[in-house]
Amino acid sequence: MDARLNLFDNPVSAAFVKYLAAAGKAAADSTLPASTQELVRLRASQINGCGFCIDMHTKEAAHAGESQVRLNLVAAWREATVFTEAERAALELAEQGTRVADAAGGVSEAAWANAARHYDEDQLAALLATIALINAFNRLNIMAQQPAGHYRVGQFT
Repeated sequence: MDARLNLFDNPVSAAFVKYLAAAGKAAADSTLPASTQELVRLRASQINGCGFCIDMHTKEAAHAGESQVRLNLVAAWREATVFTEAERAALELAEQGTRVADAAGGVSEAAWANAARHYDEDQLAALLATIALINAFNRLNIMAQQPAGHYRVGQFT
C-alpha cells in the first residue's frame, strides 16, 4: 500500500511535519519521563487507529528499554499491574485528551487532578503537548494513509 501523499517529500507537508517535530522537542527535553511520553503516544495512536504511529512508538519505546510486557498491555492499562500510578494518570489524561468529543468539557476534573498529583506544572505542560502533538501526527498519517510496518528506530532524528 502506498500513501496518498508522501508527507516527507511534499514541501508543504514536510515543512509542517518539521514544525510539529520541533514543537515536540520542548516536551522531549522536559523532566516528564521519556517512557511516559512513549506510553502516551502509543495509547493515543491505538485509540486513533494510526498504524504508522503504533509501529513507530512501539519500536522507539522498545529501543529505549521499555519491556515487551508493558508495551503489550498499554491498550489494557486499567487491568494491568505493570504501570505506576503516575503512568496510569498520564494514560487516563491521554485517553480523555484524545477522545475530547466523547465527554462534555473534554478532560474531567478528576483526571486532571489525578495527573496534577503526580506531575508538576512543567511536566503537565509537556504531557499536554505530547498528547496534542501525537493526535496531530495521527491525523496526518491517517488522512495520508501512511503505511505501517516499515519504520526504523531513529528514522526521523
